[in-house]
Amino acid sequence: MTAVAIVMAGVFLWRRDFDTAFVVAALGMVAWFLNYRAQMKEITAAADLKEKNNGYEEETYQDLDDK
Repeated sequence: MTAVAIVMAGVFLWRRDFDTAFVVAALGMVAWFLNYRAQMKEITAAADLKEKNNGYEEETYQDLDDK
């Protein structure tokens, strides 16, 4: 989506339609930001889950060692 918006903004700039080029470029930037934000949420959620699971596994191993 972002690449398409950049190309479209370039076409509008070439046609000297600066207002439309600005709007399309701004929408492309918003789309990029939202995509980046979604990726970061997935990465942090996976890291939190991994950290939580590692803590659980360590407790299980400690319990087995105590017996």
